[in-house]
Amino acid sequence: MSVRLSLLAGAAMAVLAGATAAAAQQAQDGTGGPDSVSLTVYNQNIALVEDTRSLDIPAGRSRREFPGVSASIRPETVGLSGRGLSVVEQNFDYDLLTPDRLMQAAVGGEIGIVRTIPGTGAQQTERARVLAANEGVVLEVDGRIEVLRDDGVPTRVIFDEVPTNLRPRPTLSVTLDAEGAGRRDVTLNYLTTGLAWKADYVARYDETAGTLDLTGWVTINNQSGVTFTNARTRVVAGDVSVLNAPYDARSGTYASPSAPRGAGTQQGAARGLADVYIYPLSEPVTVANNQTKQVGLLDVAGVPATKRYVFEMNQFETAREPWGAEVAMTFSNSAASGVGAPLPAGVIRVYVDDAAGEPRFIGEDRVGHTPAGSDIVITTGAAFDVTVQPRIVQQDSVQRGRGRSPLTRYQMEYTVRNARAQPVTVEIRQIELGALTEVSEQSIEAERRGDSLIWLVPVPANGEARLTTTVLTGD
Repeated sequence: MSVRLSLLAGAAMAVLAGATAAAAQQAQDGTGGPDSVSLTVYNQNIALVEDTRSLDIPAGRSRREFPGVSASIRPETVGLSGRGLSVVEQNFDYDLLTPDRLMQAAVGGEIGIVRTIPGTGAQQTERARVLAANEGVVLEVDGRIEVLRDDGVPTRVIFDEVPTNLRPRPTLSVTLDAEGAGRRDVTLNYLTTGLAWKADYVARYDETAGTLDLTGWVTINNQSGVTFTNARTRVVAGDVSVLNAPYDARSGTYASPSAPRGAGTQQGAARGLADVYIYPLSEPVTVANNQTKQVGLLDVAGVPATKRYVFEMNQFETAREPWGAEVAMTFSNSAASGVGAPLPAGVIRVYVDDAAGEPRFIGEDRVGHTPAGSDIVITTGAAFDVTVQPRIVQQDSVQRGRGRSPLTRYQMEYTVRNARAQPVTVEIRQIELGALTEVSEQSIEAERRGDSLIWLVPVPANGEARLTTTVLTGD
């Protein structure tokens, strides 16, 4: 918007108060917007809107407007249902009423110019023809050409009317064919972009008790261009396919699955549908445009949890200095743990109380969509006082015959040190091993998981331990 036109905003809106106030009042009465609305928000910046309005509809064909729909609506996804109704035609009008658009629409026509004379405060009114409204406004006033002044002199612009194509809000207009006259509920279903959500968690870990308190939040971001008031809201955990192709509501080839009617509203009561999970929020919420809103997802205390130390390498090598083991918290979201619900993907931030009982942030990790009954591992960082130093004691090649690549034999030693006042167990992982892998000697028995070897090494308080092993590996 140009500086000149921005100065006109207040005047233009004041002159049009009679036209826009009626529309605003209509929206407040419930006829200019939905009587009820439901939102189903997906992870991929898309949402399904169910907009219900009670309307008086005459028999036969009539044109109805539905103001207050999302400005980011996908018009091709709109479906309308109501008793005895069929849709003949629909249009989405998003040419919004602004001072810029009002002035552009006045090009070629006349407007009123009211100037205040400095010093006296007297007002002078003239009629002017608008010649152009590009990077400024060019007027013809009494046969002379003027540019609308932008020098701080008070000026008001009076428009005779609002063009019919300009709307105070995005509006969907529909031509209906009704079997009979009467009041009935009409429901719009459509997809819109500009709505997204994410999950965030706070875990407060008590190492002495071996438990954590877990709080989850749903964060909804609304950039759709419209406010959804008292919306029954659900969020969907899981990835659904969204294509840049027209949506066929009957075949369901485009839309994300709609939330089932009558879904429970108990907090955290996730419901499975078509390989995704739907989380209904505990009560209706108002999600304002350009707003980020947080709503509680779960709140459980005393979840059994343990700390573990992990050292992982994807090759055999010698380290000149000890490396800190990764610190991780592990817990289950099973019913027995008290969580008993699938967790949508998000960031978990972990806090631990210090000696004074004050929570201190120790790290964060991202978890994926996690089914109920899963073990969840939160890596918070590298340990300062628990280290591992790997060393190749001996390395040689083992020939396997003509035309076959040799194997490599590693004789390894891992020195694990613990400067803590409590004993710990460190999980040493050698990952991404070749398909032909054998362990011939080891001071602690390894567990084989896929392409990995895992050793659990107990280390005394303020002490150290050594793991020795010989591994033959190759493709």
